[in-house]
Order: sequence, then C-alpha cells, then structure tokens
Amino acid sequence: MPKASQKTDGQMSIFDLLAGFQNSPGPGPGGLNIQYQLQGIMTEDMKACPLSRWEVAGKMSEFLGREITKFMLDTWTAETKQFHRPPAEVIPAFCAVVGSFRTLNLLAQTANVFMVPGPEALRAEIQRFKEEIKRLQKEKQKRQVFLREVEHG
Repeated sequence: MPKASQKTDGQMSIFDLLAGFQNSPGPGPGGLNIQYQLQGIMTEDMKACPLSRWEVAGKMSEFLGREITKFMLDTWTAETKQFHRPPAEVIPAFCAVVGSFRTLNLLAQTANVFMVPGPEALRAEIQRFKEEIKRLQKEKQKRQVFLREVEHG
C-alpha cells in the first residue's frame, strides 16, 4: 500500500488512508483466506460478551427468525472444524448480539472496504468539510496576497 500523506499533527485523515487503499495491488494467492482470523475474532467476541453461548444463540435466533444453536456457534469457532463457517446472513445478528462489529469489519477490510458506524460516518464527512474549508481558506489567502501585490505595484 502506498504511503498516505501525513497531516501536520501526525495523524492520517481517513480520506488519505482510503486513497492509499484504492491504489494498492490486489491480494496474492490465498490473500483473501480469512478463516482463522474470522474464527479468532468470533471466539474473542463471544468471550468478551457477558452472555453465555446459549444466550447468544437464542438472541441470534430471535433476530433472524430461525434457529441458531450453541452447537452451531461452537462449530463456527472450533479450530478443528475448518470447513464449518457461519453463513454471511448470520454475521449481522452475531455482531448485534455480542456488541462488536469486528467480524463485519474483518469482512469489509478483506474486501478493501471500510465500515463506519452511522454517527462516525457523519463525523468523517464533517471532518472532510473542515479540511476542505481549511484548504479553500489557504487558497483565498494566496489570492488576497496576490491581489495586494497587483494593486500596490
């Protein structure tokens, strides 16, 4: 990934970061295989969740309108069950129940896409407007200096 330009405070804007990803080459062979990352994140998120696996399964079943069992959760996260992964349509319910969107974020980042929760998307857009206003103010100042030079000799 090419380096993105740095802001003066040392932080990259989200737009610089996104521009860097747009110009990055595609993944190499096996570069999109996230099996173990997916397993790990789901396992960590279930451990961090105050609900038991039974409760997670029950709430997911409620949200999806179909049965999700503790056994299914165990199978999706077991290292020994390498060919058993959750269907994509259950991931949003899983994230909502455990209170973490890391699983969805992993999928998005693997596809070279960034997720931004609702309020954060608005904050990012506001920040972009601030950066644009700052850039335009600098351009305005340059033209004012040029105008003074033209008018006064």
